[in-house]
Amino acid sequence: MNKNKWILLGIIVVALACWPGLHAQQNQTHGQSQPQPKSDSDMKGMDMGDTQHDADQSPQAAGAANDDMSDMHMEMSAHMHMTASRPEAPGDKARAEKVVEELRPAIEKYKDYHVALNDGFKIFFPSVPQPRYHFTNYSYGLAAQFSFDPTKPTSLLYKKVNGEYQLEGAMYTAPKRFTEDQLNDRIPLSIAHWHEHVNLCLPPKGVGIGQADLTQFGLRGAIATQDACDAAGGRWMPIVFNWMVHVYPYESDPAKMWAH
Repeated sequence: MNKNKWILLGIIVVALACWPGLHAQQNQTHGQSQPQPKSDSDMKGMDMGDTQHDADQSPQAAGAANDDMSDMHMEMSAHMHMTASRPEAPGDKARAEKVVEELRPAIEKYKDYHVALNDGFKIFFPSVPQPRYHFTNYSYGLAAQFSFDPTKPTSLLYKKVNGEYQLEGAMYTAPKRFTEDQLNDRIPLSIAHWHEHVNLCLPPKGVGIGQADLTQFGLRGAIATQDACDAAGGRWMPIVFNWMVHVYPYESDPAKMWAH
């Protein structure tokens, strides 16, 4: 499938997962010209480093997760699994602060988003209006499967203002096989909540956006079990992508740095 077809497929599935929100945002930006930088929209690799399996098997799932990924404020739901809060252990604050202290200077140059593009970051669904855009470095995502480097986040987080991308933060990833203890070793769970997107039921194969029941399918749909998905003729994915955590190093309030 060529590049343009992948882009179209991704846009359709994102819209299917979160049509009401996208519709509102599109109304707000109607009539504005917003030029898009060049990006690699090939859907392969959008599992952010997990051997490309999820995205290769279902590029639609990659698109369906995008809207939830772009939200700064997240909470537990049928489609969102978050790590439990832990009591603060000695050294937790210092460990989290060290991550931020290493991250901030490492991404300072990426306030110019052109530099990020030149350094290999790719825009995740650039044509779809989003609260927050992920610029993903897939080599960093692959490396995160084996080790943690605070200076090399899997994605940079930008918001769009007057057609320009403004850097707000970053996203780290970890293998979906990780236990909470392993996640805690990277970033303490008393400070941050790692999350993963779960229980995705895609519409039946061949069902278009104008035909699907948007209240049932996608990461905002009512279907959240495999039995219900099977009964609806949908396509089931128990987990989409890897573990993720967002950090906003330019926030002055420490609680907002690890927003969830």
